[in-house]
Amino acid sequence: MGIEFLEYSADRIVARMPVEGNRQPAGLLHGGASCVLAESMGSMGAAAHAGPGRMVVGVDINATHHRAATAGYVTGVATPLHRGRTMATYEVVITDEQDRRVCTARLSCLIRDAPPG
Repeated sequence: MGIEFLEYSADRIVARMPVEGNRQPAGLLHGGASCVLAESMGSMGAAAHAGPGRMVVGVDINATHHRAATAGYVTGVATPLHRGRTMATYEVVITDEQDRRVCTARLSCLIRDAPPG
């Protein structure tokens, strides 16, 4: 996927991903690739929020694809919508190199204690 994390905290995650190698047959950025970027970012934010000894599991993702990206990189910015004891939800806005919104996604993660061992 070529995802590169640029900023990482429980409050904000920034990452980018190349369009090249993540296209669907028509030559556009694959919507599934946008979802992979969003889930990766939201999960990392939820894990940072959860802290040591806890694990996160994605339980819901949705994405709206606003426009096509055909070249260069897309950049995602994930920010928390909710950070609770057992659930964290992040909004991910993905833009192209001209800062045009390509996709808006929302990921919710269950937070639980990590299994022993």
